[in-house]
Amino acid sequence: MIEEKNILNYETVDLDEQEGALVILDQTKLPGEVKILRLKEQKDIWQAIYLLQVRGAPAIGVAAAFGLYLAAKDIRADTWEEFYPSLHKAKEYLNSSRPTAVNLSWALNRMEKVAEENKEKSIPEIKELLQKEALEIKAEDVWMCRKIGEYGLRLIKDGDGILTHCNAGQLATSKYGTALAPIHLGRERGMNFKVFCDETRPLLQGIRLSSFELMADGVDTTVICDNMASQVMRNGWVDAVFVGCDRVAANGDACNKIGTSGVAILAKYYGIPFYVLGPTSTIDMSIPRGEEIVIEQRLPEEVTEMWYQQRMAPQGVKVYNPAFDVTSHELISGIVTECGIARPPFRESLREVFRKSRNGGRDGVDG
Repeated sequence: MIEEKNILNYETVDLDEQEGALVILDQTKLPGEVKILRLKEQKDIWQAIYLLQVRGAPAIGVAAAFGLYLAAKDIRADTWEEFYPSLHKAKEYLNSSRPTAVNLSWALNRMEKVAEENKEKSIPEIKELLQKEALEIKAEDVWMCRKIGEYGLRLIKDGDGILTHCNAGQLATSKYGTALAPIHLGRERGMNFKVFCDETRPLLQGIRLSSFELMADGVDTTVICDNMASQVMRNGWVDAVFVGCDRVAANGDACNKIGTSGVAILAKYYGIPFYVLGPTSTIDMSIPRGEEIVIEQRLPEEVTEMWYQQRMAPQGVKVYNPAFDVTSHELISGIVTECGIARPPFRESLREVFRKSRNGGRDGVDG
């Protein structure tokens, strides 16, 4: 436990080079306890990703990059032939921690590619390049989230009501967040919003994390149970829905925390625009449609026991506990990235987003 301060002033994920540690804000303890973990062993980093001590697609990517650098730092080798097998093994190990969030494999592949492209260099030089790349991934995350916030802010106006599901805020990234970035950026500019946070069963990221960071930013925040979203929309209190994403298929189908697709269906019925916000690293053009995204299955105890003083379900009952669901592209009004807003038809607009991304985000899609 460290001194109390505004949660937005903490680093979600960082590197302590001197101690050789991945530093994370333990999100399983929030909001009751602010606890910083300093992880030096690969098994502890793997477990932190699996147990959602660090969570959110962008933050997972940053943590994985730092984790692989720390693994490389500990490899004792004098030649590439001795070094690379150990690096690849560490990469595959970290990649096995969670199957759905594409940022995990994206960051690890990017790190490995840096090593492969510089294999003629000395091992100390390769390790230095891996450190630089990991730090660059974090710096890019901050830049991307701010750009997402700027594009997303075009979709709402001062005083709007916004509904969000799960946590795609600063606690899921290095700064600002994705789905919550427009709200945080708007607050920096003196704007006010009314935000409704689904509690997000079964791990409660909405009630524990989103409401916590939004209130820390002075946002008018209301927590609702997941099954209250329809009534809140019916009341006319929601002008837009902002959610994050863990993987987006080439056709625009978006995978996000379980319950998101139900929110999208309700928004369609009530005529409310539904936006998915995430960096281009979350878009997987190798997957043509959402049905091909591997959905992580979680332990049944997360449903039956985790938040109760005693077990709430009968012994022996079956539990289906997928971590994510897929929202059809037909329900999505736009996908907000650091390179602009992709709109239907998504196969064409997402390709344009990637073209702009390759050009450094300087031209092309502007939403």
